[in-house]
Amino acid sequence: MDGGAEGSQQPHLILAHKLFLLTHPDVQDIEKVQLKSDVLDSIKSDGMAPLYETLTASSVLELDQGLLDSMRATNEEELKKLDEKIADAEENLGESEVREAHLAKALYFVRISDKEKALEQLKLTEGKTVAVGQKMDLVFYTLQLAFFYMDFDLVSKSIDKAKKLFEEGGDWERKNRLKVYEGLYCMSTRNFKKAASLFLDSISTFTTYEIFPYETFIFYTVLTSIITLDRVSLKQKVVDAPEILTVLGKIPFLSEFLNSLYECQYKAFFSAFAGMAEQIKFDRYLNPHFRFYMREVRTVVYSQFLESYKSVTVDAMANAFGVSVDFIDQELSRFIAAGKLHCKIDKVAGVLETNRPDAKNALYQATIKQGDFLLNRIQKLSRVIDL
Repeated sequence: MDGGAEGSQQPHLILAHKLFLLTHPDVQDIEKVQLKSDVLDSIKSDGMAPLYETLTASSVLELDQGLLDSMRATNEEELKKLDEKIADAEENLGESEVREAHLAKALYFVRISDKEKALEQLKLTEGKTVAVGQKMDLVFYTLQLAFFYMDFDLVSKSIDKAKKLFEEGGDWERKNRLKVYEGLYCMSTRNFKKAASLFLDSISTFTTYEIFPYETFIFYTVLTSIITLDRVSLKQKVVDAPEILTVLGKIPFLSEFLNSLYECQYKAFFSAFAGMAEQIKFDRYLNPHFRFYMREVRTVVYSQFLESYKSVTVDAMANAFGVSVDFIDQELSRFIAAGKLHCKIDKVAGVLETNRPDAKNALYQATIKQGDFLLNRIQKLSRVIDL
């Protein structure tokens, strides 16, 4: 994870995505042959013996004992050299050189995917680090390692640690980078509202190319915004945002997906929706939330359509979306039963009647209920005092 030129994604995170696809049930076998070859090439080039052992143990790759022994020997030889550099720095050089030597060893453990030893060495390096900026860089290395293993507990702890470090100081560039890391964490743990907010805050200052390219960042920003922002905010922050417009057309189906939703072109939306579904399914961060996200998007689009009517025929809605009446009937029945849509279906007349909740009335009822609860508590308390 110490590799990767400035402005490019870390090779380890590219490898993590390939490993995800290699174990995905919907990826074609012919594609998996190439993926397996790519994964093996990456493991060989970086001498990733610990990762190779894990993958062979779980039958993702076939064990080649000769290759494993060779990589272990290379690892031992390289670690011996790094230990010699640390010893030389401690005897003959200053504190800065000692820190750099320890950091080099930590990054080697990261490179060969020895998670436990990498974390141990990063902690040791932190003990020899004074500058807040350098401590933050160590947190970023930990976050990259955590995202490689999808260890969200480690991600959460590292983000909290970074925020405490910023209380001591720290530059804006690193603070903005942390927003993207936190946004990715929120998206990966289904907190789409906070993820959208953090991503939108980072659009004009994005420099976090080590975890994903800018196009991927925009892809995540649009997806999280669609299901969390109201129409006015979506128009202002996403649809008309120049930073988003510059790359929107480079991502398949995304422009149609966003604009058809905002412009109420529901047939075009459903067409783009199918293409987007494939991309979400094959994204390692979004895949665990695939079904949830698909439901949330449909809730948004159905609610938007129904908001314009007090009543509308099921046939008219089916035509607007370019689907069958039976499909719409089944879809809406599920969403109404789950409390996601505020309407009812008159099956005999084939009509949908909306019954949007009155916000003021709901607030009034809640106030009455809370008032009754408070009066009951006061009466009970007064009886205790009288005694």
